[in-house]
Amino acid sequence: MSEFLAPGVYVEETPFRSKSIEGVSTTTTGFVGPCRYGPVIEPAEVITSLGEFERRYGGGAKLEFAEPGGQPDADAPMDNFLWHGVRAFFDEGGKRLYVARVFRPLAGEYPPDFSRRVDLNNDPIDPRWADGHASATFGGVLFRSRFPGKASNLIVRVTASAGPNILGSENGVKEGDIVLVMRGTSPATTGDLRIANYDAVQQEWRFRGEGSNPLLSELNLNVRPGREEGDSISVLTISVQAQSGDRNHHLGIWSGLSLDPKLDHKGGRDSAFAVSRESPATLSEARNLPLVLTAAPSTDAIDALFAMFPDLLTVTDEHQGDPAENNTLARKLAAGVQEEFPLLGGNDGIRPGAREYQGTEDKKRSFKTGLKKFEDVEDISIVAAPGSTADYKHYFNDANSIFDHLIAHATLMRYRIAILDCPPGENVADVRKVRAKLDSTYAAFYYPWVTVLDPVTRGKLDLPPSGFVAGIYVRSDANRGVHKAPADEVVNLAIGLEQTLNKGQQEVLNPEGINCFRFFEGRGFRLWGARTISSDPEWKYVNLRRYFAYLERSIDKGTQWAVFEPNGDALWANIRRAIESFLLKEFRSGAVLGAKPEQAYFVKCDRSTITQDDLDNGRLIVLIGVAPLRPAEFVIFRIGQWTADRKS
Repeated sequence: MSEFLAPGVYVEETPFRSKSIEGVSTTTTGFVGPCRYGPVIEPAEVITSLGEFERRYGGGAKLEFAEPGGQPDADAPMDNFLWHGVRAFFDEGGKRLYVARVFRPLAGEYPPDFSRRVDLNNDPIDPRWADGHASATFGGVLFRSRFPGKASNLIVRVTASAGPNILGSENGVKEGDIVLVMRGTSPATTGDLRIANYDAVQQEWRFRGEGSNPLLSELNLNVRPGREEGDSISVLTISVQAQSGDRNHHLGIWSGLSLDPKLDHKGGRDSAFAVSRESPATLSEARNLPLVLTAAPSTDAIDALFAMFPDLLTVTDEHQGDPAENNTLARKLAAGVQEEFPLLGGNDGIRPGAREYQGTEDKKRSFKTGLKKFEDVEDISIVAAPGSTADYKHYFNDANSIFDHLIAHATLMRYRIAILDCPPGENVADVRKVRAKLDSTYAAFYYPWVTVLDPVTRGKLDLPPSGFVAGIYVRSDANRGVHKAPADEVVNLAIGLEQTLNKGQQEVLNPEGINCFRFFEGRGFRLWGARTISSDPEWKYVNLRRYFAYLERSIDKGTQWAVFEPNGDALWANIRRAIESFLLKEFRSGAVLGAKPEQAYFVKCDRSTITQDDLDNGRLIVLIGVAPLRPAEFVIFRIGQWTADRKS
């Protein structure tokens, strides 16, 4: 209540309408699985197109997994089912997707302790690490790909160049910069490389010598340059550019960087080592910076420069004995010197198992992997693991466990449904055995695999159903609403099915909750089933599970304002009005059963649902009943003969 202490006119805002509940999104999807490149431990980020996925997680080339303890088998690559699943998802109508990449290194666990693997005193370093990251040692600096995978065998280009003369203003210099000092004396010198430091007492810049390169010992590093005609000071910076090993994708260029390993990212010019450190300053940098640079503790900026570009002070034959052209260092740095080298040793590791899909949480290092990443993303309502059942005969233990992890995740998060892929190449009897092991109201099972034209190999390829099904869920929700069963929908990318099913076979599979893809003459390939794998008939249909998840989550989010409000009649009435208004909108959109609102739903929040004990313990209990719509699976027409003279 407002407090009035002095005479005057007071204007206040008073609400006259009840709180409203807004329906939540049901179309955001999460995929988990291996791919060629990209973040493993960083938080998941929303993807809105296949192109965006490729920039972050690599293209659709096959994955070369190794046997445990062995080397990658280039002769038996596995299709990149996650990429194909993402493509199918967006082509079938998907809008928003989160991806949790899983990776299993050749040895040990991921992520490894990289600090144990950096030994810059041994040059060159063997880049063939067991953790899947590509690397190279260049000029005493270790360049390592931030993300594992064979696609991390990048091409790196490092360029060093000197800027314009800043002597006189010195506005372009920053603490710790390498500067090229030129004297206007005659004969011309080759130039001095020094480190810039600001003297706060004298309020002027000083340039000190540094470095252990023997060529520098011959230079006069004790004289501070004056203001004589011809004197110049130019700031030296480097740029680092990375591109994919096939040079088809540029991953970025970072310019205007210092080479000082000791520079803090927040003080002075950004250091290449600070920008590309193991733990970047921001989450965006952690997702997008493809390189990690590490220098030996004893390395300084000038040493690193000459180690990277050892020919900087070399006088070419055509300039020997020519004092006017003997300024090789300045001439080269003014034009810019460049070195290019590959990162080697990246590999796709071992095919991830159930443990990688389930994921881990490291509270000390603050990261999550696998499905545990999705626990922090509230918007996801559909989860799947495309390709997790591939090569089922050799992978069945992990595949069955991944089923369990997907179901457990959806159950834990309450407002999600898991899409489960059948194993490839299974006949009706075999797929029934796989399905018989599962029972959940939070999952649906689909059969068989879908045949498409592979854009990578230009041949036919059988793909797991989950990518197509997730896209169809989104398309159905957008066109009709989440209350409509996501079935009788065309599969846009399909050119065939791994197993062609007839009506008799589906009559065996459908009652067991195995949703089938069918081909109908003149109607194409369609998803022809919408059941969960639950043994509870009350939750038999996918649209029921998803619609109630939608209602529950919408009411959950839309009534958070009620917490800590006075628990009395006024609050109860507000709660009733808010929920009834929301359900009335659902009734008018045709999402619930009934000819009038009182047949479609009810909301109770009064002394009939709240006891004195509830009031004493701070509980407010609302009872809501909704009459949902179930799909018309079996449309029956009864036709009999009628005589013209018979009275109706």
